[in-house]
Amino acid sequence: MINFNIPPYTGKETEYIKKAIENHKICGDGIFTKKCSEWLEENFHITKALLTTSCTHATEMAAILLNIKEGDEVIMPSYTFVSTADAFVTRGAKVVFVDIRPDTMNLDETLIEEAITEKTKVIVPVHYAGVSCEMDTIMQIAKKYNLAVVEDAAQAMMSTYKGKALGTIGDFGCISFHETKNYSMGEGGAIFIRDANDIERAEIIREKGTNRSKFFRGQIDKYTWVNVGSSYLPSDMNAAYLYAQLEIAEEINQNRLNSWNLYYKLLTPLEKEGKIALPIVPNECKQNGQWKVRFRFC
Repeated sequence: MINFNIPPYTGKETEYIKKAIENHKICGDGIFTKKCSEWLEENFHITKALLTTSCTHATEMAAILLNIKEGDEVIMPSYTFVSTADAFVTRGAKVVFVDIRPDTMNLDETLIEEAITEKTKVIVPVHYAGVSCEMDTIMQIAKKYNLAVVEDAAQAMMSTYKGKALGTIGDFGCISFHETKNYSMGEGGAIFIRDANDIERAEIIREKGTNRSKFFRGQIDKYTWVNVGSSYLPSDMNAAYLYAQLEIAEEINQNRLNSWNLYYKLLTPLEKEGKIALPIVPNECKQNGQWKVRFRFC
């Protein structure tokens, strides 16, 4: 039997979790949370990366940051996980589904404009199986209609579009570190923030609507409730598990790609016989071996 998924494990996770415990800082924003955020920012050249309790919660944060409210419309692909829609539906928005491309199974960029109305606020491209959507076209449409772009890059850690890390192209990007992803903290995620002006409010939303992050940095003498928010901050023990993998992220990524390439090679004869259709990765995209179930039986 082939397991659906085996969570990554480097051998240092237990050591780092023990360090988090010994530091008496097992709640959020301890040393490992900060190490993970810094790693993401440095390696993906994003203004700010904040760890969250899930990619779902990262997307919820993006919806709050964009002030999504009842009656707003959000465009996303008809083929995606429920969290993509839930994050906006819980804010009262109406989801407008657009069909996907048959080659990449991503949002069909040629169908977006006809779905836009005066109520449209956001486009949510989902980079399925770590293969990028046609981001140049999507960003051009967003600029034309003054729309925000929230990248659902849950499966796209280490994938790129024309050299840019997925999740860093739109206004916000959302990454998953669920155990089924290439890098894991059990349950967890991250929100990527492009505009520095959004950072302070994002920290407040993530810390239950308080300015506690500023307090811990010594910028204020006490923290208070200042805005809406929720508990989107993961335990530092989870971050410790993740950081062990980020230290050898390239090695893990190459191992995934080696497996992907092997599967692709061994399944190619079935495609030539017309029995299956294998994944298509556009030339401008660099994928991360997040295979999923992208081949289609004919």
